[in-house]
Amino acid sequence: MGARLRLSHIGICVSDWRRSLRFYAEGLGFRPVGELAVQGAHAGTLLRLRDVSLRALYLERDGVRIELLHYESPGHEGDGSPRAMNRLGLTHLSLRVDDLDALLGPLEACGGRILRDTRIEPQPGTRVIFATDPDGTLVELLEQPGE
Repeated sequence: MGARLRLSHIGICVSDWRRSLRFYAEGLGFRPVGELAVQGAHAGTLLRLRDVSLRALYLERDGVRIELLHYESPGHEGDGSPRAMNRLGLTHLSLRVDDLDALLGPLEACGGRILRDTRIEPQPGTRVIFATDPDGTLVELLEQPGE
C-alpha cells in the first residue's frame, strides 16, 4: 500500500494581501487560521525565486484550506486577467452556494468581479456563474436546489 495523502492547502498568489483577505474572508466566508512570514535562501531554493520575502495567510472553510501568498519580494507576475480554462494547471476554485443572487453584490463590494456572460442554467434549478477574486483567480459559484 502506498503513502497516505491528505490535502494540505491550495496556494493563491495575490498582489494585495489585505484586499484578498477581505474578498476570501468577508466575501466567501473563509476564516483566517494562521499566518507565516518566509524569507531567506532556504525559501528561495524551495520556491525557485531570488530574494524571497513572503507573507502567507491561511484561511479555511468547510475543511478546505487556502493559502494567500503575497510576495513583498520579488513581487508578483501577471496582470490579473482570468486564466483560460484550457490552460494547463489549476484553473479555478468551485464553491456551492444556496443563494447565488444574494452573494454577487457582496463579492463585488469585496473587490471581486462577476463575469456575467458566464451565467448558465445547465439543468432546471441549477445555476452557475464565474467570478474572479481581485487578482483574476476564477471562482465558480454553483447553486443547486436541495444542496
